[in-house]
Amino acid sequence: MQPNEIVEVLNRPISQELLARDMTRLAYVAMDGTPRNIPIIFAWNGSEIVVCTPKNAPKLRALRENPMVALTIDTEVHPPKILLIRGRAELDYVDDIPDEYLQATSTYEMSPEQRVEWEAEVRSLYHDGMVRIVVTPTWVKLIDFETTLPSAVEELIRQRAERQRA
Repeated sequence: MQPNEIVEVLNRPISQELLARDMTRLAYVAMDGTPRNIPIIFAWNGSEIVVCTPKNAPKLRALRENPMVALTIDTEVHPPKILLIRGRAELDYVDDIPDEYLQATSTYEMSPEQRVEWEAEVRSLYHDGMVRIVVTPTWVKLIDFETTLPSAVEELIRQRAERQRA
């Protein structure tokens, strides 16, 4: 997929709505060769998806071995809106709490006092820092079941149209 095609899909209003959410599912291949798909908070910075994790997370070793990942961001209503993203994870070890982590959790419903307590707990827990997992999209697909469909469904519709023309 060409970079301009990726940008076009990601700039669509529905994609922007999905990229403003706080939860994605990150799929990767674990060290034992089996797939993993985990829910994780994320931040979109306009060109990359950033997820943050503790420095001792098992997924880091797996991502160093095989950095190819897939992400899914979707809604829980009918018809669902789904943004599928593939890319390569780059690991950025930082000695503090990444801004993206605090940004991604900013949608959590907390009073100002609870937020201060929560952030102090986070800073205490991750006192030696975190790892930013940065994914630049190399392939994207938006499915809204109104203007875009899964590729298998699109193919069935195309085949049906061909049969009707014959």
